[in-house]
Amino acid sequence: MHGERNRGGAPRGVNPRAQLDGRGFGLAVGHATDAAGGTGLTVVRGVDAPLRASAHVLGRATGSRELALLDPSALVDRVDAVMLTGGSAYGLDAAAGVMRWMEERGRGFAVPGGVVPIVPAAVLFDLAPLGRFGARPTPEMAYRACEEATTGAIEEGSVGAGTGCTVGKAAGAARAMKGGFGVGLAGDDGPAGVMCAAFVAVNAFGHVRDVDGTIIAGPRDANGVPSDVERSINTGAASGRFGAGANTTLAVVALNVALSKLELQQVARAAGAAYYRRIGPAGTSFDGDLIFAVSPMEGRHAPLLQAEVAAVAALEEAIVRAVKQARGRDGIPGLADV
Repeated sequence: MHGERNRGGAPRGVNPRAQLDGRGFGLAVGHATDAAGGTGLTVVRGVDAPLRASAHVLGRATGSRELALLDPSALVDRVDAVMLTGGSAYGLDAAAGVMRWMEERGRGFAVPGGVVPIVPAAVLFDLAPLGRFGARPTPEMAYRACEEATTGAIEEGSVGAGTGCTVGKAAGAARAMKGGFGVGLAGDDGPAGVMCAAFVAVNAFGHVRDVDGTIIAGPRDANGVPSDVERSINTGAASGRFGAGANTTLAVVALNVALSKLELQQVARAAGAAYYRRIGPAGTSFDGDLIFAVSPMEGRHAPLLQAEVAAVAALEEAIVRAVKQARGRDGIPGLADV
């Protein structure tokens, strides 16, 4: 799948550093894309075993499934996959495809008579302005994403959950830019090191900053230059509801060391620093922002602080790559157009 071309004929990007193979993550990532409809989904699943997981909710307009099971006090101590999907609340139906794929392979929480796959999911709003309002990810798409999931380099940009993403909607869709899906990797790659791989779909109403603090994506001014949304809000130049509930950044941070649910919850919470550093604003009343954290069920342990620091760095890289690898469409430009 690497080097595959989308319908526009452009090669999809991959982060050359972010290889999952041989690093102990124990997971595979698969996309399903409805390019014409302007939507898609991404599944992060265990290669051949369940994962431990928790989550942290930053925004107050979140759409999710099975989130309560990720609380450290909940009975279920494992998940079989995590799904990030477009389609707003409609997209949650697609998780049935992940469950079917898992059940066919006997993977899930054991109960009398069979298994119940555990598939937490979160949604972003991509019903507008790209594609078609009636296009939503389906169970068939999710099944295909599971089937085609890879343990190697993951496609980035306008693919999977990033297909219909846009950023900079604070000034209206006409001045927005294309968001997308990005992958980041950080930590110590030595035999005893702690590594984090981050996967993110960026669909923010604000701007995105590069590592040097430069705003690289956001509402375009009269000269086509992306502007500072937080400054506009603080000065009163921006007003309105900003499309409440239509702005979401969804992420999964994956560790290559075995952590408890409580520790993973803390990693997810710490990783929120990446949102606040790279996206302005983030985690507001108008956002569905959410971060999942996953790790192998068994294996070596590592200090929590190492995992937290690696998660922040990996997610920062993934956020920046998500917009840099995104191609424009439907009159909305993307940074990968250049």
